[in-house]
Amino acid sequence: MDCYTANWNPLGDSAFYRKYELYSMDWDLKEELKDCLVAAAPYGGPIALLRNCWRKEKAASVRPVLEMYSASGMPLASLLWKSGPVVALGWSAEEELLCVQEDGAVLVYGLHGDFRRHFSMGNEVLQNRVLDARIFHTEFGSGVAILTGAYRFTLSANVGDLKLRRMPEVPGLQSAPSCWTTLCHERVAHILLAVGPDLYLLDHATCSAVTPAGLAPGVSSFLQMAVSFTYRYLALFTDTGYIWMGTASLKEKLCEFNCNIRAPPKQMVWCSRPRSKEKAVVVAWERRLMVVGNAPESIQFVLDEDSYLVPELDGVRIFSRSTHEFLHEVPVASEEIFKIASMAPGALLLEAQKEYEKESQKADEYLREIQELGQLIQAVQQCIEAAGHEHQPDMQKRLLRAASFGKCFLDRFPPDSFVHMCQDLRVLNAIRDYHIGIPLTYTQYKQLTIQVLLDRLVLRRLYPLAIQICEYLRLPEVQGVSRILAHWACYKVQQKDVSDEDVARAINQKLGDTPGVSYSDIAARAYGCGRAELAIKLLEYEPRSGEQVPLLLKMKRSKLALSKAIESGDTDLVFTVLLHLKNELNRGDFFMTLRNQPMALSLYRQFCKHQELDTLKDLYNQDDNHQELGSFHIRASYAAEERIEGRVAALQTAADAFYKAKNEFAAKATEDQMRLLRLQRRLEDELGGRFLDLSLHDTVTTLILGGHNKRAEQLARDFRIPDKRLWWLKLSALADLEEWEELEKFSKSKKSPIGYLPFVEICMKQHNKHEAKKYASRVGPEQKVKALLLVGDVAQAADVAIEHRNETELSLVLSHCTGTTDGAIADKIQRARAQAQKK
Repeated sequence: MDCYTANWNPLGDSAFYRKYELYSMDWDLKEELKDCLVAAAPYGGPIALLRNCWRKEKAASVRPVLEMYSASGMPLASLLWKSGPVVALGWSAEEELLCVQEDGAVLVYGLHGDFRRHFSMGNEVLQNRVLDARIFHTEFGSGVAILTGAYRFTLSANVGDLKLRRMPEVPGLQSAPSCWTTLCHERVAHILLAVGPDLYLLDHATCSAVTPAGLAPGVSSFLQMAVSFTYRYLALFTDTGYIWMGTASLKEKLCEFNCNIRAPPKQMVWCSRPRSKEKAVVVAWERRLMVVGNAPESIQFVLDEDSYLVPELDGVRIFSRSTHEFLHEVPVASEEIFKIASMAPGALLLEAQKEYEKESQKADEYLREIQELGQLIQAVQQCIEAAGHEHQPDMQKRLLRAASFGKCFLDRFPPDSFVHMCQDLRVLNAIRDYHIGIPLTYTQYKQLTIQVLLDRLVLRRLYPLAIQICEYLRLPEVQGVSRILAHWACYKVQQKDVSDEDVARAINQKLGDTPGVSYSDIAARAYGCGRAELAIKLLEYEPRSGEQVPLLLKMKRSKLALSKAIESGDTDLVFTVLLHLKNELNRGDFFMTLRNQPMALSLYRQFCKHQELDTLKDLYNQDDNHQELGSFHIRASYAAEERIEGRVAALQTAADAFYKAKNEFAAKATEDQMRLLRLQRRLEDELGGRFLDLSLHDTVTTLILGGHNKRAEQLARDFRIPDKRLWWLKLSALADLEEWEELEKFSKSKKSPIGYLPFVEICMKQHNKHEAKKYASRVGPEQKVKALLLVGDVAQAADVAIEHRNETELSLVLSHCTGTTDGAIADKIQRARAQAQKK
């Protein structure tokens, strides 16, 4: 136990700090770190180095090399820098390298040296050049802040959605500030800068002077600034050798420490774990490292080599040419278990398990002591928590074995925390391996989440490891294995030394019908890499036509897209392709394509009926479809033509088309409509009123209603209206006019071809029972009963029905007998029925 705490360094009475080695770097650097621009990503991220030759007068002819390494020093990429002078490097939250040039251009590279994109920080930065730059991270993404040669600041809080903001001018600023940094307060990025003894805070609209609370007097300049990982705290290094630590708003002072060194430090970063009461800052000079906090003494380390500090969520990474170390505050659980003479329940449980392995009775004594204090659950939890904060697998196993030993003496200890810790540590140990080089701590891992970790493994093209982690943690297939395989396939299509056929086959064999994998996305990546034929082969495996068609259209394979859309049966998709084809092809080729696809042609005709009538007519003409052409001209005669002459001309064209289609019925009907239109126009001119566009029957009815009976009869003869239909029309019209005398004369003019029951019905409809009775007597025997019932003469209807001995008529009369009034009639009918049955 004593050896284990040998590297613990106390900072005051409340905290210990320890520094342990993550990796022995084997990257064989050709340059010293101090001669390079250095950028290291947080959360165990990669390291980028670029020789800073632009600040050396004689080295301008030498092109530097941009190198990227994992945190363990394994090379990831190397490329010759052919662009302009670089002022600063930095990693985005997505682990993309941002290279800020003197001209204000920012070049973005992937983890393997692939160029992604570039953007400019504006014309003002281009004109005044860049003096200094910072890459910072907020909850919105990664931002860039620029100090120009005019001593003005420009920043963008999110390079993914570039919105440049020019900060206000600092009054009287004639030279570069001695130090400056970015702050994020209330979801807004600010600039804090030092000009001599004064501090200025710049927001989007104002420049305000600020003063740190409780700052020691005598400060004439601020030499270094450091903001904490979460932007909550700020540290200031003054020319008097004092380090002020407080809140980022500068309104509250945490502590102040005199380090007795006035030389400006190379770096100053915060080193505090989340929810810790101890706040500490790490300050680095050329060969000295100092940890200071709210304590009279500091922790000091000697640096054998030029080193670089990387602030983390719960500590500081320190790397040099030979080593990569991690400095952090010892977690509470580890401190309680391992500190000398500790009687914490976790420490006792660890000793009990150790004695148990020795088969010593002391194990029982330790265990009884914990149980008597009622702290066995706390002891197990302490060991589990401490195991998470250990870097060495041997110590992790010791603590977890102790926790497992303690669990055996608990009846209802929930196993979730133990199981999850075992899973998490196995994942962490796998990614901490030298060949992987992601030295995440347990705290960082929980903050980063497993999904982001998988994304980072995919970025490094560590697909097998990512898949093994997904299977081990039993993540849902769509979120885990499927997504990783899709990324693998997108990488696979970039291998241009392999044939399209082999790549497509390999991807299909690997992916198959894996849920959540979109072949269209993979095909889109292939097309973006200039492999159109491979994209088409991959689309053959895509089961959703709605995903195939858009990419085929983008690839200008419109005819193939049309075939796929038709196969899908999705009319909206077919219409989308048709409209695309119409804009892409000339008219003749477009129509020829439609002729080869009957379904598409039919759908396009439907579209043209509502949107493009002229195109529809051209289609019918091209196909010699005279039948549809005739129908088209008939619709056009009413939809587009208002003048009677235009309508008649359109109808004549329709009749000619019907004759060509050998549809004589339609042709004759069209000619009849032409004659009717001419006659209606003449009737309007001679009689007035509205006749145009009425049907033949309505025209006859209108004439009768207007008292033009002879005209109506003549029209009926001209258009060969049958007598029965004419009698119905005249009967209805006269009844509507209540011309009862004229109706009676009409009924006696000759024998009615429709009988006289309709006369009874039409009179009763007009509520004229008196007139109805006149015609009821003239109704034939077969309809006599029905006519008598219509006029309400139930008794006579019964006599006629009995006389006819017709069961249907008897039932009809019986249904009209209601109440006591018709009781005698009903009895009479029943007797007639009985007599008929006897006979």
